[in-house]
Amino acid sequence: MRVMLFILCAAVLAVADDSSNALSTFQLGAQSGAAAYDEALAVSCLQGVINRDAPRLFVLSSANARPKYWLDVMSEEGNWLAARTQTPAADLDALRDLAGECVKGAVIWDPNVPATVNVATTIAGVKDAVALSPELADQVLAKWNLPVLDDLRGKFDGSESGSAKNDAYRWAIREYLAKGLCSSKLICLFEDAAQCRDAGNISYVVTRDWAVKQRAFVFDLSPWGDEVPWDDRQQPLGTDIATYRMVLEETLKQSAGKHMTELTGFFAFWKYSNVGGNPSKHEPVPTEWETVWLISPYNCYQNTISSDCYNQSFHSQAPAARLTQRRPAQSMKLEAKAYVCILMADYDSATPLYDFLPNHWGDSGRGRIPLAWGINPNLIETYPDVIAHFYATATDNDFFTADASAAGYFNPNRIEAQYLPLMVEHNKRFFDRADMSIAPMVLDWAEPTAAVKDAFAQFAPDGFATIVMDMHGNGGTVPKPHVWKGMPVTELINNTCNFSNPKQTANAMYGAIKDRGVEAPGFYFFRIVWTPPSKVIESLDVFRADHPEVPIKVVDPFTFFALFREKYNSKPE
Repeated sequence: MRVMLFILCAAVLAVADDSSNALSTFQLGAQSGAAAYDEALAVSCLQGVINRDAPRLFVLSSANARPKYWLDVMSEEGNWLAARTQTPAADLDALRDLAGECVKGAVIWDPNVPATVNVATTIAGVKDAVALSPELADQVLAKWNLPVLDDLRGKFDGSESGSAKNDAYRWAIREYLAKGLCSSKLICLFEDAAQCRDAGNISYVVTRDWAVKQRAFVFDLSPWGDEVPWDDRQQPLGTDIATYRMVLEETLKQSAGKHMTELTGFFAFWKYSNVGGNPSKHEPVPTEWETVWLISPYNCYQNTISSDCYNQSFHSQAPAARLTQRRPAQSMKLEAKAYVCILMADYDSATPLYDFLPNHWGDSGRGRIPLAWGINPNLIETYPDVIAHFYATATDNDFFTADASAAGYFNPNRIEAQYLPLMVEHNKRFFDRADMSIAPMVLDWAEPTAAVKDAFAQFAPDGFATIVMDMHGNGGTVPKPHVWKGMPVTELINNTCNFSNPKQTANAMYGAIKDRGVEAPGFYFFRIVWTPPSKVIESLDVFRADHPEVPIKVVDPFTFFALFREKYNSKPE
């Protein structure tokens, strides 16, 4: 029966597509508040079903210009959408018609248990369905002629775990994840409807096309076990993290050590950290690090921020050839200089790549000095055309490296020894596709073990740099500069991460160099986050004016590590 339904669905899509050049568009933004949330949820689910086997529906927004920006870029002559004929869909009914027989029914979630919007999204992916609020279901179900496959209203009351929120997720784990019905390659940490629906906040609603297309398990839980989450203050202490571990344990069981698993999405600040009136003892950054510490032993890596990332189910199907980047044409002679390399950092997740990087890529200063752009290569799975655009438009001074920590954000020291070969295979595959050989922002709680360095040397032989933040108080320290079996190993200097103004950044650079000792030759790799190249150039100009005694020389990452290797290769490891 499932095979026959697939054949029927494919036939419907072929008829609807007609010439294969048709590209349907739909614009969000006519609604506000809960109505906007409900509309976006329905659209995202339908989009995930419609785009499951071919890129047919592209969603636009009257409130967010980025989807239109990328549609225009990809429709330019020579790009993959240039020959597609764009046809606007008038309303939700038109999207229902576009989906045809491929959408099998509806799942109604329970606004009294906000977590059920995530459970409904999970079910929608598994059953080729659309998740609907009760209000929207009343408006459309009859005319859409769809059966209700699941009605989650009144289903969860906390009788199992002491938390209706956790009851919902534990039921979904048993019924869908544990039965092998969900993807073991992708799980989604998407904020539920607790605050977002009434506010009309659709940041983690428009992303659900990707969850539905990939049949991913969707959840929203705290990584902390020492306090109750702000959205569910009556739950027994530790309930959220216990359920979180159930998700991770079952996902590891389903993956069976055959592949790593991406966790896309970020924790809800107001629920799980001391933001927005929450008296939590935990700051946002430690909460981020705790999440990665928690998931890494389960062979999971994080694609941290993916909010407002439209059309992943569409972009992911762009033609994807192996990328290539240029290397320095000539080697440089080692001199008595303070060698500086700048990592244009934190394009390691979908939102910075898709939404932030275009703002800085068009800066007039780009191309004037060599810069390392940190982009995690695993993002090729969701935005291959976006990454290819940056490679195609790079200047001779633009170089590409991984960001946190390699092909995904994880703590390498937390990967179990038996899974290190799997970690190598995963990273090597993506590094090869992106023509990368440098991992300059490995995030961990201690310096890399010998086993971790052996692993990284297989896919990042041209350079390894790390930021160590020991938030558990286990004595973690940064590694001393050295060369490990041909791979340069050093610290990524984090003093400059948050750009305020050129003077502040110049002072931070000087302070970091002074603290580490002004050497000639010396090597200083700096992280600067989400900053235009022109501002980096201004900071370096201020540095040179204020500190002429420090002979800095800005170089590309390949030259930086080649000279680093020349200096340290003769020293004992």
